[in-house]
Amino acid sequence: MLKTKIESLLFVSPKPMTIGSLVNFLKKQSEKTTLEEVTAVIEELKSKYNNPESGLQLIQAGDSVQFVSNAEASGLVKQFLKEDMTGELTPASLEALTVIAYRGPITKAELEQIRGVNCSLIIRNLLIRGLINVIEEKDKMRTVYEATTDFLKYLGITSVKELPDYERLHQAVNLETYLAQN
Repeated sequence: MLKTKIESLLFVSPKPMTIGSLVNFLKKQSEKTTLEEVTAVIEELKSKYNNPESGLQLIQAGDSVQFVSNAEASGLVKQFLKEDMTGELTPASLEALTVIAYRGPITKAELEQIRGVNCSLIIRNLLIRGLINVIEEKDKMRTVYEATTDFLKYLGITSVKELPDYERLHQAVNLETYLAQN
């Protein structure tokens, strides 16, 4: 079961994870594990995935590990990502980007509360396209998102405050009340 949990965490993580952070996260979830056990699972996963027939590879640089696509499929993956990046934004992505632009900096939980759906994939795609930034607010122990300068350049504005009805929509009293209640 530990192997399944570690494999799942590495699969969904958008960035490399250290073995220590895996151990700490699992311990927070009441999983009794050690650095040695997690390291052994990482080695098992490398044996499972790091072969020519696998579409995924588990790479390790020092203490950090991450799933990546097989290098043999790099051309295909690049073409797919290029098409994904240059294609139009979906209505859901546009909606999330609008909320982030008007309400940012905003947490993922607040965005999901406003939209009423999980926004993980949309946030990932907006990050990949360079339309939003991640800000780690260590003092508040939270991650927030805001529109990037590329987003502003694309719209031909110098600040999100230039968006139509920005002041009214940025400080929507009814929304503030709703967010505070939930």
